Amino acid sequence: MYVFGLLGNPVGHSLSPPMHEAAYDALDLEARYVTFEPENDRATLERALDGANALGIAGLNVTIPFKQDVCAIVDADPLATRIGAVNTVDFSGEQPTGHNTDAIGAIRALCDHDVTLEGATAVVVGAGGAGRAIAFGLADEGARVRIRNRTASKATALADAIPGATGGGLESLPEVLEEADVLVNATSVGMESDETPVPAEALHGDLAVMDAVYRPLETRLLRDAAAAGATTVDGAWMLLYQGIEALERWTGRDAPVDVMNDALRSRL
Repeated sequence: MYVFGLLGNPVGHSLSPPMHEAAYDALDLEARYVTFEPENDRATLERALDGANALGIAGLNVTIPFKQDVCAIVDADPLATRIGAVNTVDFSGEQPTGHNTDAIGAIRALCDHDVTLEGATAVVVGAGGAGRAIAFGLADEGARVRIRNRTASKATALADAIPGATGGGLESLPEVLEEADVLVNATSVGMESDETPVPAEALHGDLAVMDAVYRPLETRLLRDAAAAGATTVDGAWMLLYQGIEALERWTGRDAPVDVMNDALRSRL
């Protein structure tokens, strides 16, 4: 019996357990996915990771508020180190290793919708954890990254860490979107509310627009993008593919994508 799980606080809202357990059933894998909710302090987190390793837990996903602290505790791979956050821990080696599948999840979600990233101009709205992961992932795929954030200094600081990237405030979105090929909302704006961080008039039909928000699946940003003739990618695709990347790393098996997607969307 393999045990995988999610480390975060809170985790009661997570859709990862049904998505992963549907995959285990489809793969006929003796495994369970459970949630762990330790107190939010560094010492407790270190004990939790040591305990998971000692108990033979095979892998953990990591969510808010632990991604940055876990990055400093485990042996993080180069991408996770550059992002500064770990969302997947693998216990199969001599030492726990840390990885960031948020970046890969965003890239796979876009590629699944036939979005070309090599040579594209990609605008990322938001410079927080999700924005960092997505911006690094896009740059690694050969995109020219433009970061825009409510606090312009945060966008500029992130852009300084990514070769060729630029940063600025939200007021410059209409200008930068004129020549953009890809737009990703990496903020929480629109989560369970009818709001958008992007003016509708700035959108156009040559864009591919992805919203990391998945509640609701059809955000105001995606409705506006569809009305402008843009390709749209809802946030559940990124959530799906980050989970797929974790599962494939842990098990060495090809994930049953359709099964996991059905399990995820049936709960949204």
